[in-house]
Amino acid sequence: MISRFEQFSYVISGIHRQIQKIERAEMIKRGYKGAFAQYLATLHRYEEGLTAKELCEICDKDKAAVSRILAEMEEKGLVEREKKVVRTYRSKITLTEKGRETAEFVAARAKLAISAVSDEVMDEQQREVLYSTLDALYKNLRKVVEEGISKE
Repeated sequence: MISRFEQFSYVISGIHRQIQKIERAEMIKRGYKGAFAQYLATLHRYEEGLTAKELCEICDKDKAAVSRILAEMEEKGLVEREKKVVRTYRSKITLTEKGRETAEFVAARAKLAISAVSDEVMDEQQREVLYSTLDALYKNLRKVVEEGISKE
């Protein structure tokens, strides 16, 4: 019999892989990498812009991955960095008009994907409970990572 831990980790990993496949398939339609989707969606929520550090924290990604993707997105004209004499990790990053249009495409496609995979199995109230539960699990897992597992 499969343990709760195995089931949980398999399901979460599987969901993550499927989301990445959907992102990749949808972003290819626009000529971009699937990895751009999460950053576009996040930057779209923060119209005033975010620093790379803030983007790392919000998306729970490491600095190197964020820097690499941001450089590619900037090259493609999706984002722009605050104009400073010396660019730093603290420079604000905002979406360009092209980036906003692409982020809106991502949002529309994400809404369709969520509807396609969940409308038949849950209503809005159940969806709220699911997201609330997943958020609590994520926060608790981060706490365990930071503090370690108790010896009980």
